[in-house]
Amino acid sequence: MIDDLYSASILTLVANMPRAGRLSAPDASADRTAKLCGSRIIVDVVVEDGRVADFAQEVTACALGQASAAVLGAHVIGADLAELELARDALAAMLKTNGPHPAGRFAELAVLEPVKDYPARHASTLLAFEAAVEAVRKATGATQTRTSRAGAA
Repeated sequence: MIDDLYSASILTLVANMPRAGRLSAPDASADRTAKLCGSRIIVDVVVEDGRVADFAQEVTACALGQASAAVLGAHVIGADLAELELARDALAAMLKTNGPHPAGRFAELAVLEPVKDYPARHASTLLAFEAAVEAVRKATGATQTRTSRAGAA
């Protein structure tokens, strides 16, 4: 079972972390830490017309948190707040309530489905998307959060 958790697909994502680092002049930043394991992700965003135009992330996390961040970094440009919230909520539902795999630009998160059997790893797996949602919310001045259909926000 541990081989499923740290599959070649997950390890490949980890080895190819896109958009690593920090932006010199972000519109907003967000910092998230998983209390149980100490994984930490800092996200910087530039938002234009409500969509992510530039993005960087500083990731100090386990392989699962890194894999999730890699999927985010590979597909985040052009996403708006609603898409990020949907992806976060779908990932949480997949992990916590056996929900369907995330769809759309973040469908690659399906590779993390085996994490559902390891509740202690859920928080680190969700960090990147939680930080991205917070940063985009700050950058756009959004005060409302979408209500999760999965109840896992």
